[in-house]
Amino acid sequence: MPDLSTTVDGLRLPNPIVIGSGPPGTNANVIGKAFDEGWGAVVCKTVSLDASKVVNVSPRYARLRTESSKEIIGWENIELISDRPFETWIGEFKQIKDKYPDRVLIASIMEEYRKDAWIEIIERCQQAGVDAFECNFSCPHGLPERRMGSAMGEDPEILREVSGWVIEAAKVPVWAKMTPNVTHIEDPTRACLEAGCQGISAINTIRSVLGVNLETLRPEPTVEGYTTPGGYSCKAVMPIALRICMEIATLMRDEFPDRSLSGIGGVESGRDVAQFILLGCNTVQVCTHVMKVGYRCIHQMLDELSAFMDAHGLGGLDDFRGHSLQYFAQHSDLVRRQAESRKAAKAESQAIRADHEWRGDDFVRQTDALSRG
Repeated sequence: MPDLSTTVDGLRLPNPIVIGSGPPGTNANVIGKAFDEGWGAVVCKTVSLDASKVVNVSPRYARLRTESSKEIIGWENIELISDRPFETWIGEFKQIKDKYPDRVLIASIMEEYRKDAWIEIIERCQQAGVDAFECNFSCPHGLPERRMGSAMGEDPEILREVSGWVIEAAKVPVWAKMTPNVTHIEDPTRACLEAGCQGISAINTIRSVLGVNLETLRPEPTVEGYTTPGGYSCKAVMPIALRICMEIATLMRDEFPDRSLSGIGGVESGRDVAQFILLGCNTVQVCTHVMKVGYRCIHQMLDELSAFMDAHGLGGLDDFRGHSLQYFAQHSDLVRRQAESRKAAKAESQAIRADHEWRGDDFVRQTDALSRG
């Protein structure tokens, strides 16, 4: 049976499949449930020092379904970060680590553009025993007036500065969670890595409007007749997440080979997990799928990942991590490769296979067809 365990930035995980930041990690009770079911690690719902300004609305989710089967393929949320007091979280971090000392608890944190706030949240969470941090530089909605989330993560210079503050105070690994709502993901990623972040998480949700109800003519989710653009997740975003992870992994391979990557976006099976690992991810996070089907989905996902590895004779995750990166090229290179392939195929089709096929009227061409170069 393949070995699914992995060590990432010094953190030992029983498997690479992680609960992503959001409702599935919203308090100690559900985090404990995730550990009990066998998830490799948990990233808690994003916390901040002052939760009093965090006021959620309802409804705050909208789902995109197929016309025929009504299967959920897209999910939009306008949910904010945790509305629970920071002191409550500190107590629960301690509680979780007391009960699960050998499991990995990652604190997702988000703060304003103030050095003292970032240092305080880092120091106090560390004292509570968290194993690592994921800096939420990427929430696409809510609290932009406080320069939080993607309002910060879209600016590489601010990212470099804030990441530097975090690294200055952190004694445990730090991952920076990237927003996909940028033109070139390499720019903010490079800023965080140059500042010293040990890892990158990608992607957060995609800024979106899920749709308009054609009966009410109101966009959804509708709150008192109005809405705001939200974050898009679920299966439909996976191709975008794979592309961005590929770009980040390529950057890391070329410039930051000792850093880690946690892939996020539309993961619903162990085969999905395998694709992210093939594109260079060390861990793979799942959030929306847990909200759809529950925590026990981890068992099937681990079985599917193991089956994939067995089918390819892979003993461990390092045996295939990043393997598929080598097959990406510029379009001009694809054109060249195809032309060469067609030339070779044509030559092969014209090649002499037996002595009786030689013809004196085209002897030179036939000789060339048997040659290489």
